[in-house]
Amino acid sequence: MTTVLFGLACLSLLIWVVLLFARGGFWRARPAAPLAVTEPDGGGWPAVVAVVPARNEADAIGEAVGSLLQQDYAGAFHVVVVDDHSTDGTAEAARAAALALRCPERLTVIAAKPLPAGWSGKVWAQSQGIEAVGTLGLPADYLLLTDADIGHPADALAQLVVRARAEGRDLVSLMVRLRCDSFWEKALIPAFVFFFAKLYPFAWVNNPRNRTAAAAGGCMLVRRAALEEAGGIESIRAELIDDCSLAARIKHRGEGHHPIRLDVAAHSVSLRPYDSWQDIWNMIARTAFTQLHYSAWLLAGTLAGMAIIYLVPPVAALVLGPTGWPAWLAWAAMCCAYLPMLRYYRRSPLWAPVLPLVALFYVGATFASAWRYWRGKGGQWKARVQAPVQER
Repeated sequence: MTTVLFGLACLSLLIWVVLLFARGGFWRARPAAPLAVTEPDGGGWPAVVAVVPARNEADAIGEAVGSLLQQDYAGAFHVVVVDDHSTDGTAEAARAAALALRCPERLTVIAAKPLPAGWSGKVWAQSQGIEAVGTLGLPADYLLLTDADIGHPADALAQLVVRARAEGRDLVSLMVRLRCDSFWEKALIPAFVFFFAKLYPFAWVNNPRNRTAAAAGGCMLVRRAALEEAGGIESIRAELIDDCSLAARIKHRGEGHHPIRLDVAAHSVSLRPYDSWQDIWNMIARTAFTQLHYSAWLLAGTLAGMAIIYLVPPVAALVLGPTGWPAWLAWAAMCCAYLPMLRYYRRSPLWAPVLPLVALFYVGATFASAWRYWRGKGGQWKARVQAPVQER
């Protein structure tokens, strides 16, 4: 038994060495330095329309829409909210925010048509908003695809546009800072972004020569022409993980790779609370098995890999004691890798050693995602089953 544990500890240490030095420096993810906001050369500021899909978001949409309408942006900017069959007064809350700021003419609220077969709910709502841009004749060189629970600082749009123009990016996305106030948020949320960055290293995403593509659906500025070249929003109509699917479409359209960018946000924040562990569990379980392409083999490999990477080091270290030095080193490497994300979320470094317990939680939620799929209840969100279900 001790020999097996020692061998697994050595394997875990080897994996952590690879992760630290050959995985795009994923663990160093941090906000990009702000750019000087100067008028772009050749034609001034481009026109932007924000498209906001909203389903039962009355608690947050007022603040979200208010933050958009208060953008310090010199170009034409309009906000389109798509009310996706809400039952809680979402549309009224959005309109009230615009009235309170005395700019109702800069907001358009439309009602989504019934969800057709073969579309995920959010993407269908986004398509309705993008269609309205053309129907209403709104000028739109760029589309800001953002969620109804995101608060943006006043310079967010200007920074996105300046970066897109200065770096020639067709898509610029921010992974907004998720709320981290309750005990369960403090314990579990930083790991969510840590695991995402490990799966999609931001440096690889931002490198046009690398095939890795990803985005964060809460904040995506996309060049309208690039979206149309990639097949339009309908090209990802069935995708539950719509943000990363759109990023792949944009980056890999035509020949070669087109520049996109993804960063963690400095000031853009999620307004959605996750006050209980069940809320975070459901957030993970909604799409985890989708990420694994509904494959039982990939699920088994993922669970085994997570166990070796995160669970073996503390178990082997505590069982083997000083003779389990590879386990102690692997555990230390894990903690070092996690520290920058804890710092980003302003959490104590004392959370780092308990990352194995957090990983165990994510393992459980990932298996729960598969179990829901096998039971025909995959991808539930806002009382709607969105993911494909197993045929019986």
